[in-house]
Amino acid sequence: MALAALLVATLGTACGSADSGAPEKSKTGKEAGAAGAAGAAVTQAERLKAAQQARVVAAKKWGLAKVPLAAPAAPKEKPEITTREGFEVWGGDELPPVFTTVPTEDKVVFLTIDDGAEKDPEFLKMMRELRIPYTAFLSDYVVRDNYPYFKEMQAAGVTLNNHTLNHRYLPALSYEQQREEICGQQDTIQRVFGKRPTLFRPPYGNYNEDTLRAAKSCGIKAAPLWNAEAFPNRMDWREWDRDLHAGDIILTHFRGREDWKGSMPDMIRHVMKTVTDKGFAVARLEDYL
Repeated sequence: MALAALLVATLGTACGSADSGAPEKSKTGKEAGAAGAAGAAVTQAERLKAAQQARVVAAKKWGLAKVPLAAPAAPKEKPEITTREGFEVWGGDELPPVFTTVPTEDKVVFLTIDDGAEKDPEFLKMMRELRIPYTAFLSDYVVRDNYPYFKEMQAAGVTLNNHTLNHRYLPALSYEQQREEICGQQDTIQRVFGKRPTLFRPPYGNYNEDTLRAAKSCGIKAAPLWNAEAFPNRMDWREWDRDLHAGDIILTHFRGREDWKGSMPDMIRHVMKTVTDKGFAVARLEDYL
């Protein structure tokens, strides 16, 4: 309301200062273009200011220690994604890359959430109000009892990706069995949510050549794993330095008090404190792939 009042006052001042008795001098095309660009810049600045003010209010409401940092604009040129050293399989050059970090100099990390067991409405509200982007990797066996929950998530801009039908240990299965798990979930997500995923995360992070061949056969382009895992009361790390790095992918799960010492909003408060304290913003993973 304050911002609206300021705009009304500004418009009123401009109208009151015009000389109604003098003919208006027409602007040249160059002058009009400059005025339009200046107006657009002011409008964009006002939008950014309003968004930041809303973020401050939301951070206080949801009990965050600090206001989350805003991510930079999505890169115009996407980084080249390759399989992380040590994560290769035989014949992997033509298969979807497996990676834990996106190569970028931007001070960003990516939040990803697996399975779909916990369906906390407060989590959806919190993430929407804080405008924190995340990517979901869904397993149908825990999602199918409440598809509308994930449709609401999708409507808020979250991409729904593949975590298999039944969350089985894939390396123990035949190629055909793996293909049924992966491609079956591709078909389910497309049927229920209207869009076929391009990202796939194998359950437990375990895979073999058959896994990636099966994934590729039904439209998967990449297999992001993770470099850190978030809980309501701690972070687990893959790297020896136990720290975040630019482009790191963070894993967490749809879990609640039955499995954790806290709720999903508790987990978000903890992971965002870690991320923000270290000077990172959370960006949208799909913007970098």
